[in-house]
Amino acid sequence: MLMNYLEIPRDTPTCVHFTDHYYVDKMIWDKDLHKEKPVRSLVLWVSEVNGEPQMLTFSVMSKRLFDQLAPYLPDSGFRDFDFVITRTGEAYQTDWKVRAIPRTPEQP
Repeated sequence: MLMNYLEIPRDTPTCVHFTDHYYVDKMIWDKDLHKEKPVRSLVLWVSEVNGEPQMLTFSVMSKRLFDQLAPYLPDSGFRDFDFVITRTGEAYQTDWKVRAIPRTPEQP
């Protein structure tokens, strides 16, 4: 199956709109433990990026990012917002800033 993933560029605020979500359990390689470990990833369906229609998915494995999006997950409350997401740093030093902006009623 072909999947198109959204990657948030470093140091570039990116405005996205999500329409649905699900979770994926997978195994990843932990370079510190030198073995595989199970992780649960939040996957969000993306319908817009910077105001342009898109059909992408956005996978969240960062606890810092998940914690900022979690309040919008119940009842798919994220549908009522656009999210400006900014990624800074790299690897274990990656940080995320999220700003939720309510969508206006005329936006689909």
